Amino acid sequence: MGDHYYTSQPGTAHDEQQFSFVLRGRELRFTTDAGVFSRDRIDFGSVLLIENMEIGSHARVLDVGCGYGPIGLTAATLADQGKVTMIDVNERAVDLARRNAERNGIKNIEVRVSDVYSAVQGEQYDVILTNPPIRAGKEIVHRIFTEGHELLVEGGEMWVVIQKKQGAPSALKKLQETYREVIEVDREKGYSIFRAIK
Repeated sequence: MGDHYYTSQPGTAHDEQQFSFVLRGRELRFTTDAGVFSRDRIDFGSVLLIENMEIGSHARVLDVGCGYGPIGLTAATLADQGKVTMIDVNERAVDLARRNAERNGIKNIEVRVSDVYSAVQGEQYDVILTNPPIRAGKEIVHRIFTEGHELLVEGGEMWVVIQKKQGAPSALKKLQETYREVIEVDREKGYSIFRAIK
């Protein structure tokens, strides 16, 4: 059994590969590696989140568990007058996300190594995006929801993708306990997109 993608320093041997993917009408090129989430292609849940998320051109956005960057980099192309901060506990993923931003000429981003929100304490965001690390356990996923609430401006939104069989009902309940309003924006192939408004 290899390392999980949510360890800070994957011990898996490097095995980089590259692919392109069209997201929100723009072709982005990605380098991925062993030891990061969904390295062979962008997973269905992330694509569904990307296709649904609403990002204003001046938004301050936080991508939690950014992996090699598809969600955050797409958000940065939408918030072209704003800024996207991308965080992940996995140092290999953070390095890839930085390289992928550079490769695609996306400059309005910052990528940080962060254990949940440790690297962004006290900051404020209009939008938080997350395809949460389900395998890290419910406690971590629920912390992403509750601690993220503190980092959002009033009226700010957390967008979450989660699979029904991986805990969507309990995630929805936790979001409803924490946020003023929670809307299921889309549901496809067992995945739900939740928009939680502070």
